[in-house]
Amino acid sequence: MKDLTKGNPFKLILLFALPVFLGCIFQQLYNMTDTFIVGHTVGADALTGVGSTGAVTFLVLGFVNGVTTGFGVKISQCYGAGDGEGMRRAIGLSLVLGGGLTVLLTAVAVPCTGPLLRLMGTPAQYFEYARSYLLVIFSGIVSSMLYNLGANILRAVGDSKTPLFFLVAAALLNVGLDFAFILGCKLHYHGAALATVVSQLLSGLACFIYMFKRYPALRVSRADLKWDFRLAWGLLAVGLPMALQFSITAIGSIFQQTALNGLDSAYPGAVTAYVAASKIDAFATQTFVAVGAAMATYVGQNTGAGEFGRVKRGILVGMVYSAASAVLGFAFCYGLCNPLMRLFLKTETSETLQLYFDDVLGYGKQFLLVQSGCYLLLGVIYVFRNALQGMGKSGVAMFAGVTELAGRALTAFVFVRIWEYTGFCFSNAVAWLFADLFLVSVFLIVTHRRRKPSSSSGRTVVPASPPPAAR
Repeated sequence: MKDLTKGNPFKLILLFALPVFLGCIFQQLYNMTDTFIVGHTVGADALTGVGSTGAVTFLVLGFVNGVTTGFGVKISQCYGAGDGEGMRRAIGLSLVLGGGLTVLLTAVAVPCTGPLLRLMGTPAQYFEYARSYLLVIFSGIVSSMLYNLGANILRAVGDSKTPLFFLVAAALLNVGLDFAFILGCKLHYHGAALATVVSQLLSGLACFIYMFKRYPALRVSRADLKWDFRLAWGLLAVGLPMALQFSITAIGSIFQQTALNGLDSAYPGAVTAYVAASKIDAFATQTFVAVGAAMATYVGQNTGAGEFGRVKRGILVGMVYSAASAVLGFAFCYGLCNPLMRLFLKTETSETLQLYFDDVLGYGKQFLLVQSGCYLLLGVIYVFRNALQGMGKSGVAMFAGVTELAGRALTAFVFVRIWEYTGFCFSNAVAWLFADLFLVSVFLIVTHRRRKPSSSSGRTVVPASPPPAAR
């Protein structure tokens, strides 16, 4: 476990973020491996069908990630305040709540998969690939809940290295299972989904076994699993807004995907280009994800300890790292766009690619250059949103998702109609800008209200956050 309330913020945030970043890279590598194997063994239509499910997958699994991150924020505040008993009770009730949410999400997501894809106007040639893939993924929501909950508990107490080790193991296992299920068992694109579910399930189980063995302070007893309405509400008050924030953002992405599906006839291959380009984009933005994870834990622990001056210094550090990440991300996309796009696209498997291959490459490059040129806007979101979440203001941070939704709705229903594919390329940048204006404004208001001068030293003194249930 690692105390982030003492020491140089530049060093602490960097050392915490690096293992998270490496874990994210491995996760993206095995996601790209899924895409590569599907594209080169089943065909380009299967690649597009599976790849076009990203927004729908994020709608559900983003909810899982958000709610477990919220539970982790509450646990990090208990840890920062030195409340070991409260921390164990929070972990125990997080397990109970996670189990209940898993059952609920699975019961809703599985039957709604087909109708949602139809509502999005998914082209007929991609529909069955997308539906079948999602059915397997959503049937295995328990694996995502288990891993994310274990990883966020460990990160909450300052251990970002252990989740990395298990994620690396899951990535390697996933790649092996891809070959075994897709090529060996002839499960095709179903095999890619099954490999993801199985590898994440095993990684989640291993994470919890290690956690309880390695850290006695985190071991929960039967008493810690006992229902406590006040504590449950406190966890949900932080976790649900964060979960809804992810899901609201995903709804905006569904608007985007729907708008792009409508351009498929006018821009043949544009959907395939976006699927391939989005994999490259996801790889390039993992630095922001890592910085955001570090900010949530850093701010959570320092808020719990009443060290608000360190919170503000952490914000500056996060923005420095985000600016560097934006430069590196643009260089990555600009320099490797064409070779990486060609890696995913196999012309022999698609008549559309055979006829419009150069156009598809052009669509992908246009999207990536616009996207990566605006990465600093994305960096601002991760720093300020996660900082607000670490302060327990996840309800406020949720509204940043609403502003992103407004931006994506504007581009989907207005920009795309006017500027067609070019309008689509600017959709994320507009959404990020909307969220940035909201988040920075709210953060300035929150910090101004919390500033209380000490009568003895002139130093800013801020009390620890009250329990979320009291807000």
